[in-house]
Amino acid sequence: QVHFVESGGGLVEAGQSLTLSCKAARMITSTFNSAIMAWYRQAPGKQRELVASITGDRNTNYADSVKGRFTISRENPRKTVYLQMNSLKPDDTAVYYCNRGDWEQPWGQGTQVIVSQ
Repeated sequence: QVHFVESGGGLVEAGQSLTLSCKAARMITSTFNSAIMAWYRQAPGKQRELVASITGDRNTNYADSVKGRFTISRENPRKTVYLQMNSLKPDDTAVYYCNRGDWEQPWGQGTQVIVSQ
């Protein structure tokens, strides 16, 4: 069973940056290489939402709220997906999760991002 391990969250001030990592432990490398991978987030009291996705060919897609500030990337040999987050805002405060964007797998524990004003 696929197991996602997210890391890199923390407490930052508005305007600062963070880079999140997600390792797809136990996923077969060939499967990872072709999978659409995505980052999601869930803010307190809100539903989980898609933040960004990246295909095996590295085509990317972003939520309007993060366009121009966040960058998703992947490192296939490491089975790892990254989310570079710049110019963070308090509204970005949430627990961030990664998953397959094309075939939902069991969710990991996520990584908490808190952005203070």
